[in-house]
Order: sequence, then structure tokens, then C-alpha cells
Amino acid sequence: MKATIINQVIILALIMGVGLIARKKGMLSAEVNSKLSDFLLNVTLPCLIVTSFNFEYSAEMMKNIKLIFFYSVLIHTVLIFLSRFFAFRFSESSRKVIRFVTVFSNSGFMGFPVLFGLYGNIGVFYGAVFNVPWNIFMLSFGSMLFTGKKDLKSLRRVITHPGIIATAIGMLMFVFSLSMPLPLEKALVSVGSMTTPLSMIIVGSMLAEIKLKEVFSGFAVYYVSAVRLIAAPLLTLAILRLLNADQMLTEIAVTVEAMPAAVIATVLASKFDGDTKLASRCVFISTIISMITIPLIVMNI
Repeated sequence: MKATIINQVIILALIMGVGLIARKKGMLSAEVNSKLSDFLLNVTLPCLIVTSFNFEYSAEMMKNIKLIFFYSVLIHTVLIFLSRFFAFRFSESSRKVIRFVTVFSNSGFMGFPVLFGLYGNIGVFYGAVFNVPWNIFMLSFGSMLFTGKKDLKSLRRVITHPGIIATAIGMLMFVFSLSMPLPLEKALVSVGSMTTPLSMIIVGSMLAEIKLKEVFSGFAVYYVSAVRLIAAPLLTLAILRLLNADQMLTEIAVTVEAMPAAVIATVLASKFDGDTKLASRCVFISTIISMITIPLIVMNI
């Protein structure tokens, strides 16, 4: 288990290095990063979401779906509320990134491979369901956090976002046991599999703008990493223990929340003129530290 987690972190770090080198060599630029970010949010991520629901319907699984969906809504709601207190001492530009990182783990990109290594296909399935509220909150609260917009048009954009549409399609496929034609399924899986490497390449490209000394400097990045990697999973464990949740569902939820900062933080910061450097540093540092914290958290659930 520990080797699976560490190997996954190393793989992501190596892909991040590809993006860093490409930017240093002039193959990537800020404009290219912006276009790649749009492609990731609107194309590859929705494909990944749809294909994660490709399971045959069963009553027992449906019961667990409802439970883990409820747990996810509750946990993310609590984290959104507490994120105000975790970030209130920082500047406004830093506060947005810190609140986002507090609420959103790297659940889809890094969490799925780890869940597969620990629990097999069933772990990925429940992880995908847990990730549904993650996507909804990310596209609503997360976007509003960076843009500052809370109008009805913003809410309408959330409902019509490709990620939300993909989630709805995936749920319908599971409930009605629908299957896609094989060529379509293979195509979606192939495009969706681009999400993780593309995300890390974008992060690496953004990190190329930061001096190495700056990546490891400053209190904020270590503080946020501690909140993301230790406080969030332990809080999740406490909530689910109080609710007397099923052990497997508890393990899956805590494992997801033990993941490092969501790569999407850098994407949104770049897209909406947020503190891109802080977001990239948080992703980088929390990913490195997670090599130690994830095994410790998972082995003690």
C-alpha cells in the first residue's frame, strides 16, 4: 500500500518536471497554459467523469452511493465553513487560494489511482461518487471564490458546465445500466486519461516561473499543506466516526481527503488572475509532503 502511494506521487512529480522543462525550453507559455487549462476543464475532465460511472447497477451499491454522496456533501460543507477561519489572517489574494486548497483535495487525479491500488475497482467507483459533490462545489463555490461573482448567471454556468453535465450523464448510465458503444467508450477513456498528465504539465510549466528558493520559502505554503494533509482527513474521520459510517466508505472518504492540494487550484488561479505562484507552490509542496502523510493517515483509519 505504502509503495503504491509513493510510486503515484513520484509519477506525478516526474510529469510535473516535464512541464517545467518544456516551459524553460520555450515550448510552453502563459498563453498556451491558459488554452490547455480550458481544454482540461471543458474536455478531458468531463470525459474522465463519465467513464468513472461505468458500473452495473445493484441495490447495495445504490445504498452506499447515497451514503457516500451525503458524506461528501457534509464534509465539503464543513470544510467550506472552516476555510474562512483557516485563511482569515492572510491577504485577500492569498486567502482565495488557501480557502480553495483547504476544501479541495487532488481527489480525481491522484485519488483514483491510489484508491484503485488499495481497494480495486470498487474503491474507484465510490471515490467517483464522493467526487460528484467535489465537482459541484468546485465549479460553484470554487469559481465564485476566485471570480467574486455570485449572480444567477454564474449559477446557470455551473449547471451547464461540461463537468456537471458529465456527472449527470454518468449517473444516468449507472442507474439505468446503460453502456456506450465500444469505440465511444474507448475514445472517452483515452481522452479522460489525459487529465492527470495534462494537469501536472500545466503545474510544472507554472512552477518554471518561480525561483527554486521561492518554492520552499514562506510560512503560508507549509501551513496550508498541514491543513490539507492532516487537518482535513482527521476532521473527515471524526465526522464519519460520529455518524457510525461503514468502515469501507470511511476509509475511502478519508483517503480522498488525505490527498494533496487540487491541481485545479493552479488552473483556476491562472484563468481568473489569482495568486498562481502560491497555488502552484501549494500543489508542489503538499504533493511532496503527502509521500509521508498519506501512508500515515491511511494506515491508521
